[in-house]
Amino acid sequence: MACFVYEGVLLFGVVMIAGYLFSSLTQQRHALTGRHGLQAFLFVVLGIYFVWFWSRGGQTVAMKAWHIRVVDVAGRPVTQARALARYLLAWLWFLPALAVLAAAGLRGGAVAAVLIAGVATYALLARLHPQRQFLHDVVCGTRLVTQRPALPARRPRAG
Repeated sequence: MACFVYEGVLLFGVVMIAGYLFSSLTQQRHALTGRHGLQAFLFVVLGIYFVWFWSRGGQTVAMKAWHIRVVDVAGRPVTQARALARYLLAWLWFLPALAVLAAAGLRGGAVAAVLIAGVATYALLARLHPQRQFLHDVVCGTRLVTQRPALPARRPRAG
């Protein structure tokens, strides 16, 4: 979960740059004009970010900091197709909470509370799986592994 939060902090910059690029290219003057286009654009940008990093080494910047790597069930690197499927299914973290928000018509501070509760519930559900995997990893045939960097070889002391 700490890596998840750290990833969100790092993605803030990616989203800000992508949002600026979108608003510049579309000459958007008001934040709500073209909102759905911006959301679709950000969905694609985030997809490119995650698929690129997961298929090129198995780690995003935040995952490197926390020594976490995405691999397939055999321990091999993830293909672009599998990384794309994982990205799309990873939205399961948010879909139940978004469905509750839409059905209840909630706004304001309730949005954050419901999203946090939904993400926490999804994370806790991984505790029920025998290998403690998230649902999207089970469906995609991927898993998260801890990969500590190798320690440098110690040189013998002279003298």
